[in-house]
Amino acid sequence: MNQGRMNAIAAVTNFKPISEPLNFAETSATEIFGSNVFGDKVMKAMLPKEIYKSLKKTIEMGEELDPAVANVVAQAMKDWAISKGATHFCHVFYPLTGLTAEKHDSFLTPDGKGGAMAEFDGKMLIQGEPDASSFPSGGLRTTFEARGYTAWDVTSPAYILENPNGTFLCIPTAFVSWTGEALDKKTPLLRSLQSLNKQAQRVLKLFGKQTETPVTCFAGPEQEYFLIDRNFYFARPDLYIAGRTLFGAKSPKGQEFEDQYFGAIPRRVLACMMEVERELYKIGVPVKTRHNEVAPAQYEIAPIYEQGNMATDHNQMVMHTLRSVARRYGLACLLHEKPFAGINGSGKHLNYSIGNAELGSLFDPGATPHANAMFLVFCAAMIRACHKYSGVLRATVASAGNDHRLGANEAPPAIMSIYLGEMLTDVFEQIKKGGAKSSKNKGVMHVGVDTLPPLPMDPGDRNRTSPIAFTGNRFEFRAVGSAMSIAGSQVALNAMMTESLDFIATELEKKTGGKKSLLNQAVTEVIQDIMKKHEAIVFNGNGYSEEWHKEAEKRGLPNFRNTPEALPALTTKESIALFEKYGVLSPREVESRQEIYFEYYCRTIKTEAALAVKIAKTMILPGAIRYQSDLAATCANLKTIGKEYRSVALDEVTAKLRGLQDAIVALEKLCEKENGDAHAEAKYLCDKVLPGMLEVRKWADELEQIVADDYWPLPSYMEMCFIK
Repeated sequence: MNQGRMNAIAAVTNFKPISEPLNFAETSATEIFGSNVFGDKVMKAMLPKEIYKSLKKTIEMGEELDPAVANVVAQAMKDWAISKGATHFCHVFYPLTGLTAEKHDSFLTPDGKGGAMAEFDGKMLIQGEPDASSFPSGGLRTTFEARGYTAWDVTSPAYILENPNGTFLCIPTAFVSWTGEALDKKTPLLRSLQSLNKQAQRVLKLFGKQTETPVTCFAGPEQEYFLIDRNFYFARPDLYIAGRTLFGAKSPKGQEFEDQYFGAIPRRVLACMMEVERELYKIGVPVKTRHNEVAPAQYEIAPIYEQGNMATDHNQMVMHTLRSVARRYGLACLLHEKPFAGINGSGKHLNYSIGNAELGSLFDPGATPHANAMFLVFCAAMIRACHKYSGVLRATVASAGNDHRLGANEAPPAIMSIYLGEMLTDVFEQIKKGGAKSSKNKGVMHVGVDTLPPLPMDPGDRNRTSPIAFTGNRFEFRAVGSAMSIAGSQVALNAMMTESLDFIATELEKKTGGKKSLLNQAVTEVIQDIMKKHEAIVFNGNGYSEEWHKEAEKRGLPNFRNTPEALPALTTKESIALFEKYGVLSPREVESRQEIYFEYYCRTIKTEAALAVKIAKTMILPGAIRYQSDLAATCANLKTIGKEYRSVALDEVTAKLRGLQDAIVALEKLCEKENGDAHAEAKYLCDKVLPGMLEVRKWADELEQIVADDYWPLPSYMEMCFIK
């Protein structure tokens, strides 16, 4: 047996809790929740009443921050953090790598008398100055233009992170260049929320609705991930460098028995999950659901729906916490979209809606959607937005990792479409024909067992093959990759909705001329026009089918199959105009992002290709040659003593070794070629290098199936996915 497998089996069979069991009876989850957050309860207790009120207006109403407030808040935040054992504070930000970045500074300042004192003022709270030169900027900054600023995001609360050797204060911030251009994921998201509120309020005003709080977006990202034993992880250079397996023959058993999905959670995995949840409770992340996912060794954690900006910050914390806690249990958390070929990859289903605390979700149809004109307007706006800007939305989920997932029979296709369900489709069909008079009612399901209660039945089924599915009071955007920030897709959705609401508000204002009596007729006419022009995006059938691909082409829906095809949609005239008009991203900022994403794609494929060559040449090839040598020696020995022998196994190994060697040489030549700009290089890597990598993998995986187990240098799919 190979050593990695033996160590993993020992880790599983000898697993013991690494610390005292978490005692939720002694300290309940409600007591733990938010205990490390500088939230409303702490602010109310520690801040003067007027300061507290002023800060709440900024947080809840979007009013401009009073600079005089910052010093008082900073003092209270420092005292609170030090009482929690913090020695340092850090501005947390989200550069265009998609990862979380942080710069730590100590509270301590020498007092000039041989001692030190703790200092933290409003200036330190509001603004930080990390070096911006080493973060991707896509041409917005050159290497010698190093200055960048982090700016306190007052709408996302500060929190304490714990470490075995202490704690530190984390302050969510935006990250901008010296010229004020966005170098991060948060700044465009905050801008998009402002523009969304402005246009949504115009529509609400037409319906006689006035709200004190701004309209915002809400998000609930369902995070999928894999957990495997770390003994396997460190025995696989492709996993710890590329995040996915570049080699691996199919396991005799995969997910075809469907026994993993919602099955009993393995003991070690559940212990890890419980600690993940406890750590997330402390920093106020409202995680709700945990379960086994479809693929072996795949799991999901999902939070309660919350405001979009905070949901984005919280999701970054979820990914960080999953990785860090998994290590404590001898596990490695894999967030790549497709760590294993042949079984399901991982997505991050983004549940999206708009609204506020006063109105609830503006995508909520109520009991009679046909009579809910305001809902129909906002729903029609989403239909129009997704059809008009489907390319932009597709581009936000384009990456080398997600390319392996989108379009497979496990994830939504790369073609953007909307699933409305039977009830809403029927309502919009009625409107097209002149006006909606009725809605399909919710029924009652009788299971046929007297002891089971009648179950309320939704008027339509769910569609797991749709990229954008209406699910009751929100739309679920299912194309986001598991390793991605949800900020980019929210920025696009908010900007698209802003433009659609602007269009609808303008049309309704024209048609009504300020007369409320004309509103219903105007709404009908506007929705009829939208459905006539944009109903091609609505599809309730099987998004995986070949028939849908043909039908989508007839409807004129784009099918961007990979990242090089998808990213150009960001810089079309329509896309740039969309972001520029509503102050979400300037043309330079849009172009910089496209450049960064192309570069990241190219670097990813180049790294994987170089790694594939290295593993094939230095691990797989030597192991297979040793096996070939032993087979040859066996044949020679049998021949020497006059015994009959057959060289079938030797011939097969020799042929596949020759194929592997030829494929390696071909891939090396492909990797040597220099190309033009990032777009041209991305296309070359996609069209030539990726197929070259697959050819190397084909021969290696075939060898894995016949080479003796103790000669094979890499842990197998069977081992990694089923030893838990």
